[in-house]
Amino acid sequence: MHEYSIVQALLDQCEEIAKDNQANRVTKVICKIGVMSGIENHLLQVAFDTFKEKTLCENAEFIINSQKLKLLCQECNFEFEIDDLIYKCIKCNSLNIKVIDGEEMYLMSLEME
Repeated sequence: MHEYSIVQALLDQCEEIAKDNQANRVTKVICKIGVMSGIENHLLQVAFDTFKEKTLCENAEFIINSQKLKLLCQECNFEFEIDDLIYKCIKCNSLNIKVIDGEEMYLMSLEME
């Protein structure tokens, strides 16, 4: 389960940001996770709840915003989002598309005190 190692890196990053900002604790962690990131949101939540103990994030709320797959058709220049993993333009049916978003995980923001 690679969610555990992802959460450990996330918690390390949160702690570093909090210390750089002289914060005593993190109250909210907001992440964006793309549908093609390979991360299971539920498992990530469980891992966060498990490993946040004894960190500055111990009482933090963890919010996961799911990012749909965002694509750009390179034939008709149409940009669109889809839930399904179909790499085809929904406007012109071209297969010449580029992934713009939905493959990564990002730490979007922290609330700290």
